[in-house]
Amino acid sequence: MGVVNPVRAWRGRSKPQRSELYLRWSLYLMALAPLPLTLMINSADPDSRTDPATRVALVLGLAQTLVTLRAYRTSLDHYLNRPTDHLRWLALNGGVAVAGSWAVLLLGPRVDAASGGELVVFTAPVASTMLFSAFGPASVGLPPLRAALAGAVALVAVLPPMLLTGATLGTSLGVLTGSGLVMLLIGCSCRSFAWLQSVVQELDIAREAQARLAVAEERLRFSRDLHDVMGRNLTTIALKSELAVQLARRGRPEAAEQMAEVQQIAQESQREVRDVVRGYRTAALHAEAVGARAVLRSADVACEIDLGEHAEKLPEAVQSVLGWVIREATTNVLRHSEAGHCSIRLRREGGRALLELENDGVPAVPLPSQGGGTGLSGLRERLAAHNGELTVPDAGPGLFRLLASVPL
Repeated sequence: MGVVNPVRAWRGRSKPQRSELYLRWSLYLMALAPLPLTLMINSADPDSRTDPATRVALVLGLAQTLVTLRAYRTSLDHYLNRPTDHLRWLALNGGVAVAGSWAVLLLGPRVDAASGGELVVFTAPVASTMLFSAFGPASVGLPPLRAALAGAVALVAVLPPMLLTGATLGTSLGVLTGSGLVMLLIGCSCRSFAWLQSVVQELDIAREAQARLAVAEERLRFSRDLHDVMGRNLTTIALKSELAVQLARRGRPEAAEQMAEVQQIAQESQREVRDVVRGYRTAALHAEAVGARAVLRSADVACEIDLGEHAEKLPEAVQSVLGWVIREATTNVLRHSEAGHCSIRLRREGGRALLELENDGVPAVPLPSQGGGTGLSGLRERLAAHNGELTVPDAGPGLFRLLASVPL
């Protein structure tokens, strides 16, 4: 296996995937908050670095950091409606945080204040930091009221060891009150990150649903037109055929007349079906350009169209095939890119009409949803039928350019 290029991997992700990666790692970094403070315990008192009790406190702090990372991951997955076992990890995370706080308070070094002779518990801020770091996953994986209750229970659970270290009740309550405020801030931030990612995910799902609905609506339109054309004629053909069979069995000469009418209706139906298919397969250049602008703008893609004064003067066949180019190119912009801008330009050079389409937002690596489509191959076949050609010239990083040329 080759070495993964992080820049290439980042460019190969869609915008929703980039958003989730950024927000997820923002939460993971919050789990590392207790780590530097825990390491400070080991360096606060040089004589205690080899103390087994201090080592125990250090190991618990590191374990709490690892468990918090896992709890963040499962809690965010639960918030995004993905299957996960977040409750088990939240319970383990809370237990490790409380146990680590007890160990830090009771086993960590304590420093006497220089004034007043009052015992100052140096490890109290470290213990509270472990608590509000563990509160982050709970604020994401639990409803707000339950998360607040869990945080309050954790703060109360840390009060006894703080008092046992010699801290006064006022000092202990002050530290816990400050910790509660920080926990509130951490909880709001973490839940806001999760909510933002859920909004991005819902918008991405809505965009895919909109594309599917547009395809379904077009299929319904075609089926409705086909039903209107063929329904009556096929019913008439069936009735006249049945009548002709009955007349033929009786030896009546009118059977031939009925079959002649059936033949005539079938020929008319054939012509009508061709008209329906021709209308479905014909793409007017101006209409397709206006439709492309409306569709792209609805997807928050700025679209600039410049058909000039040549569009209406082009032959009907040329307008039709260029309209198909615009239709297929618009579909590609919506399906295979994260475009923010698209331009469509038509110009005339010599005896050829040149249609150029360019958009940004093209990932360096194709998205997983991009399959080996046949859209461009189909366009080349359509253009070849008119002695035209389709090229994809180099447009630079993140850009895609399509150039269709048709002789006049």
